[in-house]
Amino acid sequence: MKNILLEGLNPSKILVLGFALVIFIGAFLLTLPIATANGVSLSFLDALFTATSATCVTGLVVVDTGNTFSMFGEIVILVLIQIGGLGFMTFATFLFTLLGKKISLKERILLKEAYNATSTAGMVKLVKRILLFTVIVEGIGAFLLAMRFAFDMPFGEAMYFGIFHSVSIFNNAGFDIFGDFNSLTGYVDDPFVVLTICALIIIGGLGFVVINELYEYRETRKLSLHSKVVLTMTIILIAGASILIFLFEYGNDKTLGPLNLGGKILGAVFHGVSPRTAGANTLSMGDLTYATLFLTIFLMFIGGGSGSTAGGIKVTTFAVLMATVVSQLKGKEDVVLFKRRIVEETILKSMTVAVSGMMIVITVTFLLSITEHGHEFMMYLFEATSAFGTVGLSMGLTPELSSFGRILIIITMFIGRLGPLTLGFAITKKQTKEAYKRPKGNMMIG
Repeated sequence: MKNILLEGLNPSKILVLGFALVIFIGAFLLTLPIATANGVSLSFLDALFTATSATCVTGLVVVDTGNTFSMFGEIVILVLIQIGGLGFMTFATFLFTLLGKKISLKERILLKEAYNATSTAGMVKLVKRILLFTVIVEGIGAFLLAMRFAFDMPFGEAMYFGIFHSVSIFNNAGFDIFGDFNSLTGYVDDPFVVLTICALIIIGGLGFVVINELYEYRETRKLSLHSKVVLTMTIILIAGASILIFLFEYGNDKTLGPLNLGGKILGAVFHGVSPRTAGANTLSMGDLTYATLFLTIFLMFIGGGSGSTAGGIKVTTFAVLMATVVSQLKGKEDVVLFKRRIVEETILKSMTVAVSGMMIVITVTFLLSITEHGHEFMMYLFEATSAFGTVGLSMGLTPELSSFGRILIIITMFIGRLGPLTLGFAITKKQTKEAYKRPKGNMMIG
């Protein structure tokens, strides 16, 4: 591992280069004739798009996964999803631990950066728990889904489908192999499938630090401020979104309208959970009302928890921003969450992440509206937000993207997975602390 930690490369640069290397290796493998069902090599751009989408756990596809790729190609995609969801440093740490090599301080700092943790303490122990927890959750998810799919297909195929979709959904990737871009529309009112997948999405989107604290709660009897905020915001967003989608789509004959009350509730709950960067859908995205589409864009932009398999600006960022707004409106000096004062550095980081994310989405939407013709503006905004939030939901624009549009979405997915701050730190030079402070300035705001 020390060989890759080259002199002059900070943790952010290593993460960026590591993800890029995994993507290009995956793209090369997907261009091989053995990777496609018909034995015809996939174009490098389409392979690169698919590899990026898988590694960045997005789920946007320019070719249908189930019909285009052979089992070899699907396994390559599955491996990329697993590496992208947990982070290549997690696998590297596990490998070197098995080989008996000591994890140095530099590697621990890199792990801290990868999981957005606040300390290097206990990082190796956390990685081991993450891997064990992932195997257990994905295994349970695969078993449950396979048992249900076995009613619709041969048992061996059902097991394969169960494993693929459990890994994909837990890592919030959104890839499916049902074919014809159908995703899970055939199971819209199936409580077994819907609730199993919702559980995988939520667990994967909480963040491993939160899951670790929940595991240790029986001994510590306490949760950090981070975990409290993530859990609270997750409940509020899912509950609020599910209720609103139920109301917005209740009379829509193309979505929830034809379903009974139970089916309507399941459909609403699924689409209240999925935009938290999972990318699976049980309702046709193109048939949703504009109110639901706009709400979905909002949810995709926020995403899940920090250090999780989810993307977006993260629920903690959104919580800090809302708390800052409330504090300013009340004329208070401090920003407070759960009776704790939020430090200024956290507030500034939250603003940087949110504003950077908004600028990226706006820029990509603008460029798509220029290069991709003949579509509604909502489709451009939806596609840009889905790519940045590494969600994978689409209104149908992805397969029709031009070469420039595909490259643009590839870059957006990459930025969205690593985060604006990580990329910013990787690109900019390390700033030395100034020996003096500049004079204060003031201006009118609002």
